[in-house]
Amino acid sequence: MIKLIVMYGQPDDPAAFDAHYLSVHTGLVAQLPGLRRFEVAKCASTDGTAAPYYLQAELWFDDAASMDASFATPEGQATRQDVANFATGDVTRMVGEVVSELVAGS
Repeated sequence: MIKLIVMYGQPDDPAAFDAHYLSVHTGLVAQLPGLRRFEVAKCASTDGTAAPYYLQAELWFDDAASMDASFATPEGQATRQDVANFATGDVTRMVGEVVSELVAGS
């Protein structure tokens, strides 16, 4: 498995970010061909200071070829283009190859 990890910096207007992300962007992501899993988490620091990121998204695919093919589709292009509609902070994208996964209780 491979995953695209997207880290969103602190937005100018968190309420507007949340409204667009949850009502529009997640729907676009859900239409990506080959998407196996999609997870979103709000970020917080462990020491009470301001977190460097506001939100983390992980989009899981079978492999890099599947991910690349997905983002080459019209759905993939629409998803990428939509980021400019809500992300006023920095956006950092990384790709991670899953080498180990533990499911608690298994």
